[in-house]
Amino acid sequence: MTPLSRRTLSLGAVAVAGALALSACGSDNKGSDTSASGATHTVKTAMGDVKVKDKPARVVVLDTAELDSAITLGVKPVGATHADVESGFLNYLPKGKVSGIKDVGAMMTPNVEAIAALKPDLILTSKVRHEKLYPQLSAIAPTVMTESTGEPWKANFQVHADALGKKDEAAKVVGAYDKHVADVTAKLGGKKKAAATEVNMVRFVEGTDIRIYGKKNYIATILADVGLGRPAITDKAKDGFSYDVSPEKIDLADADVIFHSTYGDPAKAKETQVTGGALWKGLKAAKDNKVFAVDDQLWVQGIGYTAAGKILDELQTDLTK
Repeated sequence: MTPLSRRTLSLGAVAVAGALALSACGSDNKGSDTSASGATHTVKTAMGDVKVKDKPARVVVLDTAELDSAITLGVKPVGATHADVESGFLNYLPKGKVSGIKDVGAMMTPNVEAIAALKPDLILTSKVRHEKLYPQLSAIAPTVMTESTGEPWKANFQVHADALGKKDEAAKVVGAYDKHVADVTAKLGGKKKAAATEVNMVRFVEGTDIRIYGKKNYIATILADVGLGRPAITDKAKDGFSYDVSPEKIDLADADVIFHSTYGDPAKAKETQVTGGALWKGLKAAKDNKVFAVDDQLWVQGIGYTAAGKILDELQTDLTK
């Protein structure tokens, strides 16, 4: 996977003028009045209470988790930021579900003018990603921000569902996920057997050390839901997120089962070097043929119920081999 070249989005003078006019109003979400175009309700967000339409029709999402939530709930956004991948939008999402969505720039640097040009009635993102852009975004449309992303994905999904007017649909999604989890646990031999199987998730990242994922991140919540065990090394993860190691210490990643993904060029991310080396080949998981390469876009970057369903399927397939 190679990083995607960032695309420059140009707009006409009318769109620019419109964005400036909206910004000049100096309004924030707390004072936004959408009642002229339909009933509204209030959503509790990381930036305070926000009034949104009961059924927003033109939604812009600025991160992968928000895109997953919208697609999961049957909403096709009019605009979305692209991830740093060749496909732009993450490849696990059905092409038919994302075709026609306007690209509004890179995830960390969205094009505010491009967003304004789409005339959204709702913007979804998180404080950890775009807090600095909140004044500009909220001048364009009601902007619903969760505090962060990753580990609290389930709570964030409920906020997204509330903002989208899709609470009933969200309840069905959660129910289906819970059933899926129970089915996978049963296929693995039940809770006791699942708990006795220690699983590690390793991510090779270009430009940084190798990450052994801890217990406070998106994929860890799914492993915990299934009831899988985690090695003691995961308790040493910084802030619960990851314990980073050099190739010379990859033996610390050993477990009954290892899943691994790569972000960036495999050689530059040290994946090629490590997985071809003696330390890796000497791991218990490797000797037992319990090492599985997985898609980074799905297992790490997706962050939502659509991604989680696919991950559960892969867990069941790999762990029952």
